[in-house]
Amino acid sequence: MAGNSNLHDSAKNKQDEFYTQLSLVESELKHYRQHFKDKIVLCNCDDPYESNFFKYFAMNFNSLGLKKLITTCYVSSPVTGKEFQYYVGKGGQLTFIPTETPVISDSDRHPYKVEITEVTDENGDGRIDLSDVEYLMRNRKNTMTLLDGDGDFRSPECIELLQQADIVVTNPPFSLFREYMELLERFQKKYIIIGNMNAVTYKEIFPLIAQNRLWLGYNSGHFWFKVPDTYEEKKTDFKIDETGQKWRRMGNICWFTNVDIEKRHENMTLFRNYTPEAYPKYDNYDAINVDRTVDIPCDYYGVMGVPITFLSQYSPEQFEIVAFRKGNDGKDLVYSFTESSHSLNVERERRTTVRPYFRILIRRIQTKHRTM
Repeated sequence: MAGNSNLHDSAKNKQDEFYTQLSLVESELKHYRQHFKDKIVLCNCDDPYESNFFKYFAMNFNSLGLKKLITTCYVSSPVTGKEFQYYVGKGGQLTFIPTETPVISDSDRHPYKVEITEVTDENGDGRIDLSDVEYLMRNRKNTMTLLDGDGDFRSPECIELLQQADIVVTNPPFSLFREYMELLERFQKKYIIIGNMNAVTYKEIFPLIAQNRLWLGYNSGHFWFKVPDTYEEKKTDFKIDETGQKWRRMGNICWFTNVDIEKRHENMTLFRNYTPEAYPKYDNYDAINVDRTVDIPCDYYGVMGVPITFLSQYSPEQFEIVAFRKGNDGKDLVYSFTESSHSLNVERERRTTVRPYFRILIRRIQTKHRTM
């Protein structure tokens, strides 16, 4: 699968610079708007102004009713300062450069944070847009300030900002997803973040899902992300647009959140009927195998092994999660079936063993859902 291959390449090579399109941010966050009122939002894996997370919250600061927006960048970011340019002058003061000036050198870039507590119509054109945010950053003291460290989300000053926040919204590096989630859990933060669905198989992540402390958001699938100029070109799922911008398509992308949303309380409509022939039982666990989420039977109340894509439609009122992947013997789930073939009018039987790649063991909650 190309998407999974891309993820493994990313983790191996630390090529974690995937910049989320504004349309993807908007299509997900529109479902959470009521959760942002009077809240401090932190985007701590982003580049202020260049990040579409920053742009979304800055442009919608007033309509969302935010209390504060905090965004940080890190020292090795390849894009910070490309759209909003600055350099560090004498005494460590930030000096801003006109937009039309050629892009500054890497040595002139430094990690910084942006803290916004209000967005007003700075240029008097009757609307709030990015030009107002840029004016605010250039002219309001203390809106944009340098960081003492490297801007890494694990640094002491970034952790201090995390402790201030009510909700964290960002696209953390895929290769550091475990560490990022550990921080969010340690400080008990609300979050809406992008990751790869295969992260649900991590031993640090799956227990959170099973305990209903983490669930999937609204959007999932294959999405295109901007990548920096230094990104290595690939044969598949890679393109360069007419402006020279490089793009990479990543598979199995989804949103992870612990913010309550309507979607997780919507039951799936089930219409398949159970038959022993269609749903083989595992050899080492008392459960049936279901290859596709859409094939979950409506009339079976025992334990079922389903693919991880089930989580995109999981409702804790309809199902309970029993376990992940392992049979009673502690090994991967396996099931066997008999194949019959006809050759020269002779019938032969062949017994085949199948090992499902990833399976989540679930059970229907009978008292709450009996929809056909």
